[in-house]
Amino acid sequence: MRQATSARTQDTLIRRKPRAPGRGSGQFRRLLWGFLSAVAATVLGVALFALALRVWPLSSGAITTVNQLLKLAAILVGALVAVGCGGERGAMRGATVGLLYMGLGVALYGLLSGQQLGFAGYAADIGMGVAAGGLCGMILSNLPAK
Repeated sequence: MRQATSARTQDTLIRRKPRAPGRGSGQFRRLLWGFLSAVAATVLGVALFALALRVWPLSSGAITTVNQLLKLAAILVGALVAVGCGGERGAMRGATVGLLYMGLGVALYGLLSGQQLGFAGYAADIGMGVAAGGLCGMILSNLPAK
């Protein structure tokens, strides 16, 4: 076990503690949990929306709007888990969660639907996810920690 090292400056003494093994993986773990939380929120939201559609039929335009709102809500949940209130690097973590989430969504849409959107359609979806995640992360990181 290494001992704490110190470095003397003009009028301060800085003590540095050694990093615990595997400590750097905490950021990756939070991003992964944020991404998985966003996916879980989507699955739950789509299941509830499908049940609601059996009772109240909606037009295709309304379904598209609700689909976009579900994506935004899922990114908010993912950013909340990845960043937390008062967390550090909120914009970057939130944008990363949005990028991962929308990237997976675009890939699955392309594979499962058989329809091909243009590059602009895919880029718009991914850009919306990055922007929404980054904005949610910024807001969350500036809220007071619990």
